[in-house]
Amino acid sequence: MSVIYKITYPNGKIYVGQDRTDTLNYYGSADSRLIEQDFTREQQRDFTIRKEILWESATATHSEVTQREVALIRQLRSNDPAVGYNRWPRPATA
Repeated sequence: MSVIYKITYPNGKIYVGQDRTDTLNYYGSADSRLIEQDFTREQQRDFTIRKEILWESATATHSEVTQREVALIRQLRSNDPAVGYNRWPRPATA
């Protein structure tokens, strides 16, 4: 089963990713340095995140999963540094 998930951090910022194995304890590959900059050491001592499955498919190809991931990143604006931790794809410029 392939899934697209959204991770929500205590500060409200999000990360959208894909997991083609639907592993319960997989939380993505967001850049830890970016996340750590937003939280004090004390805040990191008791840290709760939320993982939501936004989409799933047992038959989608790798390409289809990636296309859906990109669409959700753009829709949720998780590639906007003020909103989330995705750094790809780059936000469209005006």
